[in-house]
Amino acid sequence: MGKILKQVVGIDVDKKNLVVSLGRLNESLESEVFAHKVFSNNEKGFALLLSWTGKLFDSAVKPQFVMEATGVYHEALAYCLESKGQKLSVVLPNKISNYFRTLDVKTVTDKSSSEAIARFGLERQLNLWVRPDPMLKSVKQLSRERDQIVSERTLLKNQLHAENSEAQPNKSSISRMNQRITLLNKHEKQIKDELAALIKQDEKLKEDVHFISSATGVGVLTAATILSETNGFNLIRNRRQLTSYAGFDVKEKQSGSSVKAKPRISKRGNRYLRKAMYMPALTAIRHDPHFKALYARLLSKHGIKMKAIVAVQRKILELTFTLYKNRTTYDQNYSQSQTIAPKIGKAVILANNRPSYQADLESPSNKINKHISIES
Repeated sequence: MGKILKQVVGIDVDKKNLVVSLGRLNESLESEVFAHKVFSNNEKGFALLLSWTGKLFDSAVKPQFVMEATGVYHEALAYCLESKGQKLSVVLPNKISNYFRTLDVKTVTDKSSSEAIARFGLERQLNLWVRPDPMLKSVKQLSRERDQIVSERTLLKNQLHAENSEAQPNKSSISRMNQRITLLNKHEKQIKDELAALIKQDEKLKEDVHFISSATGVGVLTAATILSETNGFNLIRNRRQLTSYAGFDVKEKQSGSSVKAKPRISKRGNRYLRKAMYMPALTAIRHDPHFKALYARLLSKHGIKMKAIVAVQRKILELTFTLYKNRTTYDQNYSQSQTIAPKIGKAVILANNRPSYQADLESPSNKINKHISIES
């Protein structure tokens, strides 16, 4: 086989099992998958996995573990490997799926999936997985729980409206729906209070939220969601990468003269980020002259309201990244003569870095954030 340059452990994770394939790359740039085994997805299985790879791999080259982000089932293994000092990369499922299509494989099984993951790791230079910040992880759990509650409440309100509109509405059904809506309102308030407490007890998080929420339309809840979903912008190197992570990047399909699909956002990214930017965009269009001008220009260009709103969503997300990196607050009056399009990340921020703990929640649209305050 010659000198080994790279060794990869490809892991297909499900609720109960870890389907593992081992691959290696030699100095002739020839790769091979040479071993396969199944382990339990628990601490005992993790120990057996490490012992097995230690016996089969060349000890002179540290192996890299590669697996898909499969909901929450991969997290226990990820934490275990990180605590043992192992090199680990967690890859989005769509990347593995797209790579799998390039292989001459017609049968899709757990084994073939783990082999594809191993080969993907051998051929790519992947970023190493970083353990999420404990505080941001808690914020992420709470913000996602609140999102589920809001969705459930919206569904209930629609059902209640339909029931009330009937010729002979069922009073007991209406009563139960109102009770459930009241309970959801109570749970949402509890979550908001917990989020406010978490932000106040961490000075770094409190300051980060202050800078981000200074952008028009961005309240404390939105700022906390952005920080938690990006793990404090960890591994985000530029604004283009951030928009791709959120799924705001544009995809286009064109071939010859017969195939020409309309450009649209990919939506292959974090849906919680995209959802969090919707209300801030509407507020910015209404109250910020820069974003209002951007929206009007795009709307006059193609006449599609939603397309213009999505562009504003993307610009606001990019702006929050700039505010975070520059440790400054947003000033919409910085340059009234310049349009938002070419200067969104630079000309619209304050020249100094002095935090001015102004009212973070003055945005008229972010009523959901109204009672959460950042106290200086």
